[in-house]
Amino acid sequence: MSSAEPGRFFCTAGRGLEPFLAREVQARLGATEVDCVAGKVFFRAAAGPGELRKLRSGERLFLLLKKHGPLPVTRNRGKMLHEIKSFVTEEPEYWLDIISVWRKLHGHKRKTDDVSEEKSLALKRNSEETNTASKRQKTEQVRTVMSEECQAEGGETCVAPERMSGQECCIESKTSSEFPSKGSGENPTANEELSFSFRVSCRCSGAIARILTSQEIGRAIGIALVKQCGWHADLRDPDLEIFVHLNDIHSVVGIPLFRLPLANREYIQTAGLRSTVAWAMASLAEISAGAFVLDPMCGLGMILLEAAKEWPEAYYWGADISDSQLEGADGNIRTAGLMDKIELLKASVKALPLPSESFDSVISDIPFGKKFKTTNDTQLLTDILQEMERVLRVGGILVLLLSQELRRRVDDLTTRAGGDSAEASAGGDSGAAPTQALSVDGNSFSLALSGEEAVLSRYFGSLVPEGVYAISLGKTDAFIHKYRKVSAAGYWKLSGPGLKRT
Repeated sequence: MSSAEPGRFFCTAGRGLEPFLAREVQARLGATEVDCVAGKVFFRAAAGPGELRKLRSGERLFLLLKKHGPLPVTRNRGKMLHEIKSFVTEEPEYWLDIISVWRKLHGHKRKTDDVSEEKSLALKRNSEETNTASKRQKTEQVRTVMSEECQAEGGETCVAPERMSGQECCIESKTSSEFPSKGSGENPTANEELSFSFRVSCRCSGAIARILTSQEIGRAIGIALVKQCGWHADLRDPDLEIFVHLNDIHSVVGIPLFRLPLANREYIQTAGLRSTVAWAMASLAEISAGAFVLDPMCGLGMILLEAAKEWPEAYYWGADISDSQLEGADGNIRTAGLMDKIELLKASVKALPLPSESFDSVISDIPFGKKFKTTNDTQLLTDILQEMERVLRVGGILVLLLSQELRRRVDDLTTRAGGDSAEASAGGDSGAAPTQALSVDGNSFSLALSGEEAVLSRYFGSLVPEGVYAISLGKTDAFIHKYRKVSAAGYWKLSGPGLKRT
């Protein structure tokens, strides 16, 4: 795809990561027309598969076919199905154009340079005009299914098609088995170009879901495409997957560009923190060439891996007290070929064997899962934060991932610093949580700067909050906190009506 022919795309994102993805597509791809909604980022970019694969904060990437507002909802089920089918399958020539773009993105060689009018007519032929004499050509070599789930659309779960459970699994199997099959037509050349196997992944929510099921919608769309395009359904190994999502916000149709999610990193041997979250945390750390970056509770090294892959000119250190975690991190680092970039050491985060003010960035996922917890020990949390502050140089960045419980613990321990702690907050009320809007081309996402972060900056001396990002880790909500160290010692006194991002 040339720079004169930008394509329209959308990428799914975990809840809370949409602003990170929006900024990334602008910075990495020079994207325009960037539009954020819950769980998705739409954009236009002149980029090929190699460039698109480099997106680090997204989950699944799609070639956008259609995007409209919510479809009209009536009690007439037949009329609604007709509206949905028309929305998805109208304009056969447009489908030809999209398939042409899809082929180009995948580097497929066409037997002719353009699609003739005869082929446009062939696309509309009925199933009676075809037989099963020839087989389709496969359009991709990778036949692996998705293995991760991503949290999207404000609480809905976007599940890998091959791992669908419940109703969605039923949608796929019934849709595949009930569609009539199509083979090659009278013109073998035209058939090789235009005949595809496909499946429809349909999800609907809101008002439309109270009238029609995803199964009914998926089957209706599938039958319409079989009749109009001459394609045949294949659940297990389709050439194309057609993604349809209908809700009260928008109606979207797209084709996945890659079989595997972008979040699946080939260089990760043992997975820990989700790679998209690890990358988002590293992106806040302002890493530059020659910088020294530390993860003092590195676990399996996910944050260090994402940072070192993206910013290879920096120097990375990881510490952990657990032998098993360090062993897993070492395996990941070797698989990623980053042995010369990342150093590991066994050490307690409460007493790091490192000089004071020796790191430009400190990034850490403070454990709060079932296996590793810090929430039950208030003094431990205090020691951890003070030690991180100690090794961070003045002007350096601290990025933390905290659970809701850890946020409450931080609030509890800081309020014990004295009865006047609340005076350190911008509004004078440590229980308040004023919000600053983070805007991406006019789309606002919540960036909270609450009294608890202001109190933390007083209690831990020189750390000034620069932002809090609420994200989802699947079944758990969490918060990415960003701080900047502004002085070597003493307390930072807040002034003015609040804090501003710099």
